Amino acid sequence: MHVDFLPDIILGNIFSYLSLQDLRNSSLVCKRWYSILNDEDNDVWRLHCFHKLAEEVLSSDLLSSTPTYKTKLKAFHHAWNPEDCSRNIYIKPNGFTIHRNPVAQSTDAVRGKIGFSHGRHAWEVIWEGPLGTVAVVGIATKEATLQTHGYIALLGSDDQSWGWNLVDNHLLHNGDSQGNYPMLNNAPKYQVGERIRVILDCDDNTLAFERNYEFLGVAFRGLPEKLLYPSVSAVYGHTEVSMVYLVLE
Repeated sequence: MHVDFLPDIILGNIFSYLSLQDLRNSSLVCKRWYSILNDEDNDVWRLHCFHKLAEEVLSSDLLSSTPTYKTKLKAFHHAWNPEDCSRNIYIKPNGFTIHRNPVAQSTDAVRGKIGFSHGRHAWEVIWEGPLGTVAVVGIATKEATLQTHGYIALLGSDDQSWGWNLVDNHLLHNGDSQGNYPMLNNAPKYQVGERIRVILDCDDNTLAFERNYEFLGVAFRGLPEKLLYPSVSAVYGHTEVSMVYLVLE
């Protein structure tokens, strides 16, 4: 039987065995294949999710901001990188959450799997354990340090990283405070479990944040035109931080 005569359900089953790159190529073959693969909640993407993602994360609220199977899968491929973190950090089985081991006199950081140099990108960071004395959310290049002695604001301590310290509401870059953030009188402190949305605009070279869906303003301008990765740095033992990449409309 010619492939053109196969029912959509059979084509979908075949597509579920293809790699993501092959799926991208397949969507360009014809309008019918594009239409099948453009349905982000069909069995093709559902089966890929079940193959890649842990059952516990699919049934949890962590991915509530990624409403379709395809966006959940994309979030997984942008999650924390287990090969690009401090030796005192490991990625939990859910694939989205780091756990910092209780190592004294150490500050530890992690980067996401994928860096960005063009377009607009957003991801959510959820600090799910105590902040400690320093808890920084932001971005870093590949050259930024991922571990150092003592308890410091590691993210933002050099010219390769930019961060917002959630403990004292200071912006940090190149080892210096860049001022208070957000620019509000008596700005509320971060509460454990709140969702921080990080918004990186590589076209305008800016970094901004939202908290609980409230835009807090641009934090950094004049970012370099190089690959920039989602990053956090932490000091508290057993603290956990999740990151979920979002697809912007």
